[in-house]
Amino acid sequence: MAKYAAPGRSGGIVSFRDQYDHFVGGEYVPPARGFYFDNTTPVTGEVFTRVARGTAEDVDHALDAAHGAARAWGRTSAEERATVLSEVADRIEDNLEVIAVAETWDSGRPVRETLFTDLPAAAEHFRYCAAVVRAQEGGISRCDGDLVAHHFHEPLGVVGIAVPWTSALLTTAWHLAPALAAGNTVVLKPSEHTPASVHVLIGLIGDLLPPGVLNVVTGFDVEAAAPLAANRRVAKAVVVREPTRWTPTVYFADLTERQDDRYTDALDGFAGFTLNRASTALVQNRAYDHFLLDATARIGAIRLGDPLDPATTAGPQVSATHLARVLTRIDQCDRDGARLVMGGDPVELGGGYYVAPTIFETDQKTRVVHEDFTGPLTLVSRFDDADDAVKIANEGPRCPSASVWSRDNGVAYRTGRAIRAGRVWVNNHPPHSGSLGERRELLESYQHTKNMVVAY
Repeated sequence: MAKYAAPGRSGGIVSFRDQYDHFVGGEYVPPARGFYFDNTTPVTGEVFTRVARGTAEDVDHALDAAHGAARAWGRTSAEERATVLSEVADRIEDNLEVIAVAETWDSGRPVRETLFTDLPAAAEHFRYCAAVVRAQEGGISRCDGDLVAHHFHEPLGVVGIAVPWTSALLTTAWHLAPALAAGNTVVLKPSEHTPASVHVLIGLIGDLLPPGVLNVVTGFDVEAAAPLAANRRVAKAVVVREPTRWTPTVYFADLTERQDDRYTDALDGFAGFTLNRASTALVQNRAYDHFLLDATARIGAIRLGDPLDPATTAGPQVSATHLARVLTRIDQCDRDGARLVMGGDPVELGGGYYVAPTIFETDQKTRVVHEDFTGPLTLVSRFDDADDAVKIANEGPRCPSASVWSRDNGVAYRTGRAIRAGRVWVNNHPPHSGSLGERRELLESYQHTKNMVVAY
């Protein structure tokens, strides 16, 4: 595939507006206090549009619109809502390249990931929620004699959703689809780093929804989302933060016994975490040198460059501020005694916010190992046996997820059970679209069950 032209340039398939207001009640409205901020692309460091900076007044205006639409949207049939969500999925798939290039320019995420992974998964998630809500049934139970209890799935009402810049559009779809499928109206707050790509998406799907069902207020960051999260007029507030909890990945020595697909998958997983999520790799002693050599070779083959080129596997950091955070963390690892294996330096490339993928080696069981943030950094540490790996993994705070790689299913099972994590992946990577059970639970989290007891 040829490299995509930059938005707004000759041959570009995306053109951003010069300015984006808030999207409220089905139309764009200027911010109450007239404040805007510059939206910069991490690819070149250039300002490419201005975006409305929201305040509490803008949130209240969006909530007015959402409450105004809530009753009618909540009473639509599951079939009607499913049809709308399926149309949203169709619209995303019909404009896949446009949306993918927009997100790449906005966030720096390589177009090969936005185009072939994130946006197809986003469309599929809308389609999945449409199918689940269409098939969802209530319940009935007999209490005593002629006393019968009916159970109905109902929307919560108005929900507020604030999403981070990490996989911005996929994360938006991950929460927006079930919220709308359940019959809620939404006030959405994109990250201040990636609001323009969300506006491109809204510009393509906004007409499919009745006015007020989906509202977008921009310009305050996720950590400062109190006007939305704490508002009493919000039935449910979801603030999705940038991942900050460490994700240990345990590699047992038997993995290196054969150079097969499982070993390749493990190395690919190592590279994926290094690029997208700072984390810690725990490698068994007797295979440590061999695995580290292959892993560094895999990282060395990564192509850091213009994310609009489909051949690029690693793009820039999302902002100058985040680049500074990554470099500060690298410096901290160095000061704490970790040994630099590769990378660690910023890369001058077209004025963008680039840093080389970085690997540190450490034997310390300290904050270097157990703190995490999003960035191209992996720490590698040794362990002796399964008990030692579990001990290291559990010395840190409980983590949301972990991975275990081994050819011995018994070892993998016992290790996975012993690690204190909400979810453990064994011999595979966490998928972008999540498990079916997880997605169904997410839909149900945007509903409540009304119990109506009737004496017949």
